[in-house]
This record gives sequence, structure tokens and C-alpha cells, in this order.
Amino acid sequence: QVQLVESGGGLVQPGGSLRLSCAASGFTLGNYAIGWFRQAPGKEREGVSCSSTRDGSTSYADSVKGRFTISRDNAKNTVYLQMNSLKPEDTAVYYCARKVARATLYCGSWTPNDFGSWGQGTQVTVSS
Repeated sequence: QVQLVESGGGLVQPGGSLRLSCAASGFTLGNYAIGWFRQAPGKEREGVSCSSTRDGSTSYADSVKGRFTISRDNAKNTVYLQMNSLKPEDTAVYYCARKVARATLYCGSWTPNDFGSWGQGTQVTVSS
């Protein structure tokens, strides 16, 4: 059974850090690009970061560049999202998903529609 489980969310003050984890099971993580997405109340789901496999390339939304870092450990079947210098506007439910359409090894344009096997999400709240 294919499954992705996010963890590591919580309440943090502005300027703080969190590390999210995405644990994969039921498939070989090294065969798929993995993306992190987020959805704030009343807003559409948006891409945060993506990790392609094989070539090791990564992609970031402009809003998180320089603050967030995606990494993967294929041996542990886990993808991480290190989030530093958090801002209130980063508050959202964060999801991970695997690329299931159009060249699954690479992020490509990494639109949410190309991803599946969504996890249940983990809440990140940035507030003083």
C-alpha cells in the first residue's frame, strides 16, 4: 500500500525553524520526484519545494527561496523540508506527494495535478 506520512509540524514563533519529514512506504522513493505543498485557509494548494530523483535537482517557490531546504534520504525512505526564518504567512497545512504524471523522476513544472499519493498533512502555525 502506497503511503506518505508527514510529521514535524507545530507552533513556532516568527523567525523560528521547523523540520518536516515525509515518510514513504509501499514504493521505492528513489523512483519518484517528491514535492512539498501547502494550503492555507481559504487559499488554493501551492507548491513549496520539490526534489527530483536521479539528478538530485531541487526547486523552490520564490516565497521560500533561501529559507527552506528540501532533502531526501532514499535509504530511509524519507524526504525532509527544513524551514528557517519562518514567517506568519508560512502558516498552512503542509503536504508531501509523489510525482505520478509526466516524467515521474523529475519535478518538471511540479503542479499539484501531477502529484498523487498525498499524505494527511501536518499543520504549521507561525505566530507570536
